[in-house]
Amino acid sequence: MGMNSAGSGGGGGRRGRRRAGVMAEINVTPMVDVMLVLLIIFMVSAPMLTVGVPLDLPQTQAKSLEQDKNPLTLSVNLKGQVFLNETEIGLEDLVPKLKAITEARSGMDERIFVRGDKKVDYGTVMKVMGRLSAAGFRRVALVTEVDQG
Repeated sequence: MGMNSAGSGGGGGRRGRRRAGVMAEINVTPMVDVMLVLLIIFMVSAPMLTVGVPLDLPQTQAKSLEQDKNPLTLSVNLKGQVFLNETEIGLEDLVPKLKAITEARSGMDERIFVRGDKKVDYGTVMKVMGRLSAAGFRRVALVTEVDQG
């Protein structure tokens, strides 16, 4: 009983002089604020990043391809016009122009993306792909949008 009365008394033991422990909690509020601001910035800027000729691309369940640095993109619009990146080009000028570009870059191993409006004539897109294949371009990919349903 003597021990209890000595330990519980307020007679200047270690209890009165104790410091508060180090607080090791992270304040999450500023991090959440920064993330929300970044989210808004990316939501606003994403529609501005679309490149090329406006087309209504078909939708598929396929996964997207890896992106090259600056891929060559051929686009075929509803009128049957062919565009190399954003510049209109005739079918007869297509192969010489592509060969010159790929030789200046890295060689014939360059990936070429073909985009075609989903309402464009199938034969027109196949004409473009046939010329690419005949010219020796083997890395040709069709571009689609991911199906949301």
